[in-house]
Amino acid sequence: MKNKYIVAAIGEWNNELFEKKSKQFNGEWYFASNPEELSELLDSITPKYIFFPHWRWVVPKSILDKFMCVCFHMTDVPYGRGGSPLQNLIVLGHKETVLTALQMEEGLDSGPIYLKKKLSLEGTAFQIYKRTSLLAWSMIKEIVENEIQTTPQSGDVVLFKRRKPEDSEIPNDLEFDQIYDYIRMLDAPGYPKAFLSSNGYRIEFDQAGLHDEFVTARVRIKKEDI
Repeated sequence: MKNKYIVAAIGEWNNELFEKKSKQFNGEWYFASNPEELSELLDSITPKYIFFPHWRWVVPKSILDKFMCVCFHMTDVPYGRGGSPLQNLIVLGHKETVLTALQMEEGLDSGPIYLKKKLSLEGTAFQIYKRTSLLAWSMIKEIVENEIQTTPQSGDVVLFKRRKPEDSEIPNDLEFDQIYDYIRMLDAPGYPKAFLSSNGYRIEFDQAGLHDEFVTARVRIKKEDI
């Protein structure tokens, strides 16, 4: 009997990557893009693993207790447990990080570790997320083919706080390279763009470029929400 696997992820790029990569692996592979699709799959199949390369919902304890769930977190845990890892890393000045594959449990990003792989933080958020998804698939392949065992996390715990939409407003005391970072770290589909507020208008930025004495960006101006 073939092993069954589920990949649960948001974003068209993750769906496209699934269609390409899953055909290269043994076993039966299924894709879920939201909690409802995941629940429907789990009503009909029993997967050996559920992989979560890019997921924005809390996974219920009932699923964590019954299935082997593996998430991919963009920090060297236990450093950086918590929300918005990409944005928090860039704000703190990190140029690279590691992608950690870990077993999911009730504690946030606290589970034992399968693998860690180096990950560059260059480019826009969307470019980084696509790079991360590719790296996650190489780690999925390694976990499935080599039956990798987990090891406990070790070191001091550093928690990251999940960012809110209002946190996308560009602070007024940044250097040019920091402004560039602020814009690019939010430049991905579905994320609130970096913005400034002025006289009732919201000025949003993406497609940033960094130069010696200035930053360039594409601008969208709209009325502030009342």
